[in-house]
Amino acid sequence: MVGFLSVFLAVFAILIISCAWRTLNWVWLKPKKIEKFLREQGIKGYSYKFLYGNTKELARLSKEARSKPMDLSHHIAPRVMPFVDQTVQKFGKLSLIWFGPIPRLLVMDPEMIRDILSNKFGHFEKTRTNPLGRFLVTGFISYEGEKWVKHRRIINPAFHLEKLKMMLPAFNTCCSQMVDKWRKLVSSESCELDVWPYLQNLTADVISRTAFGSSYEEGRLVFKLQTEQANLFIQSLQSIYISGFRFLPTKRNRRMKEIYKEVKTLVRDIITKREAAMRSGKSQNEDLLGLLLESNLKEIEDNGNSKNVGITIDEVIEECKLFYFAGQETTSTLLVWTMIVLSMHQDWQEKAREEVLQVIGRKTPDFDGLSHLKIVSFAFVR
Repeated sequence: MVGFLSVFLAVFAILIISCAWRTLNWVWLKPKKIEKFLREQGIKGYSYKFLYGNTKELARLSKEARSKPMDLSHHIAPRVMPFVDQTVQKFGKLSLIWFGPIPRLLVMDPEMIRDILSNKFGHFEKTRTNPLGRFLVTGFISYEGEKWVKHRRIINPAFHLEKLKMMLPAFNTCCSQMVDKWRKLVSSESCELDVWPYLQNLTADVISRTAFGSSYEEGRLVFKLQTEQANLFIQSLQSIYISGFRFLPTKRNRRMKEIYKEVKTLVRDIITKREAAMRSGKSQNEDLLGLLLESNLKEIEDNGNSKNVGITIDEVIEECKLFYFAGQETTSTLLVWTMIVLSMHQDWQEKAREEVLQVIGRKTPDFDGLSHLKIVSFAFVR
């Protein structure tokens, strides 16, 4: 018995020492070693601060920037990314910052950015600093190698120009509904209108319609849940990430897991209904989900249903979630900023209005009309 107890205590002591060493290496030794290596490469930046890194400064500067009104200017970096802007000014276009014990390089040199994005050297891997991000979205942007190639091949047909043309009626419906609301608000008297929430709803509605078509209302619920999930994830980024913390049953962790499961169930139900409609020949496949399922089915049929061909239902779900995440906030922000810039440069506002009235007039915008716009141009038309 005494011998067994001695062995147990020895094993326990070894485990404690091992855990303590690994923790010390994670929070101090490894970061300082990486910092020394980067300094030897001539990279300037902030020194590592125990456990927190630069997260406190990042949160403080962001809070300060948003606490006061923004000047109407094209110099927006100090407002939207104050910490990054300050770091680049202080250390240059290649500089070092820390997200807790995890180092990050800020790369602002266009040539270097091009090399990284093209991955011509084969050394740039996609990494996650916070595993909670998997509850928000994964999709092909997080994949590597053959898996990335396969997903990109299956997704590409859904974004072919001819397929995008079919989505124009959905764009028009959503825009018309929003403008009608604005007309009613300003019809009786002049008033100040906060367009930001309207444009957020607009892009959410457009994505819901173009992603899920007839399942539009269910799609809106998915969007609402994904918005909440994104806010929870941002909260997690503003605090120190500790390895294994995601397994603790905190209020935020529990809610993120609940949303993840609920969104997965909702999208799976939509996909199941769509697959049944496709089998019965009742689906027109003019939305993202239909085009994605159609492309995936063709991939499987062309390769004889062999193993590892096509993508799974769970992967289709993640691609739909990615469509929301990548498209909604970015597009609504761009629209708001476009309106701000046009208000700053009213001569161009007049030119844009005249061009639209001349080319499209009072008609419903169609693809041919949009393709003839020069001042008011759209990237997808080019």
